[in-house]
Amino acid sequence: MVGRKLGESELLACLRAYQKTGENEAEAARLLELPRSTFQHRLTTARLMGEGALSAAVEKPFEIPILPEELPTASELIERRKSEFERKDASEQARVLIPVRVKIDGPIAIAHFGDPHVDDPGTNIALLQRHVEVVNATEGMFGANVGDMQNNWVGRLARLYGEQATSAAEAWILVEWLVTSVQWLYILGGNHDLWSGVGDPLKWILRSQQGVFENHGARLELQFPNKKLVRINARHDFSGHSMWNVVHGPAKAIQMGWRDHILTCGHKHVSGYQILKCPATALISHAIRAAGYKIHDRYAKELGLPNQNIFPAAVTIIDPQYEDSDPRLVTTLFDVEEGAEYLTWKRARHG
Repeated sequence: MVGRKLGESELLACLRAYQKTGENEAEAARLLELPRSTFQHRLTTARLMGEGALSAAVEKPFEIPILPEELPTASELIERRKSEFERKDASEQARVLIPVRVKIDGPIAIAHFGDPHVDDPGTNIALLQRHVEVVNATEGMFGANVGDMQNNWVGRLARLYGEQATSAAEAWILVEWLVTSVQWLYILGGNHDLWSGVGDPLKWILRSQQGVFENHGARLELQFPNKKLVRINARHDFSGHSMWNVVHGPAKAIQMGWRDHILTCGHKHVSGYQILKCPATALISHAIRAAGYKIHDRYAKELGLPNQNIFPAAVTIIDPQYEDSDPRLVTTLFDVEEGAEYLTWKRARHG
């Protein structure tokens, strides 16, 4: 019939007859009782549409509703990913250089504690406790910690709890004591701390603390009342190692372009200090590696590493009346009690 629109069922019947007869057009046309030219036209149309499309279009004896998808659509995923990136980007940008407004006039001091490892039998916890008391008793002195609060043995290393008297549960009690005992300017999550995974109890303990807590590292900009700005670049460790210089990591960071006044780290349980000047800006930078309080290190003894623990913590006294090029802006001392005494003397002069 001229002008009649072919139905999907007719086209599908044509295609199946062609397949049934072994792709013989003449036999298929006779089977359908159609002229061969009509059959060829229908076959061409059926091939263009495809058997799958034709089968789906043929009326079925039952109907199933379209069920909702479990997974989101591409558009929904794209919108969600946009939101996730915006939140992530805002978080990262805010941490490029964290502003810290210093509310007290005159010099201040920061005691940069090396790795505490509060539960290790080789840790001098009496000295750690003494340094906590000194910081708390000294006006204008703040604590800082470069990470590894405890051993936090996990996985195959959990066997090492058999070599220490302090259990994992007891270690968290000591960590909570240390975290809540000092007015911390910053606390970093070290590699031992990060072994706790995403459900890190340390973050929960720190929820009420005012200081900066970041994993791996943090950069802070101290903003003094007289408008002086002093930058601290603190990391659990800086990349780079040298057998000739234990403070190579932070010193390398300075030479590679980090224009910060103080760069501190720990991790390797050795002590080092280096002072460098940028020839372009005249800024003086202090590179510090604090050894921490784990005086007797089983792992170091196993590897035959030399004892290079000179100071468990370093103190930086910042006097904001001086310029970046003046060595009196930052004074680095290697004893917490002496640092407290020097700060007290400086603040008395300032007052």
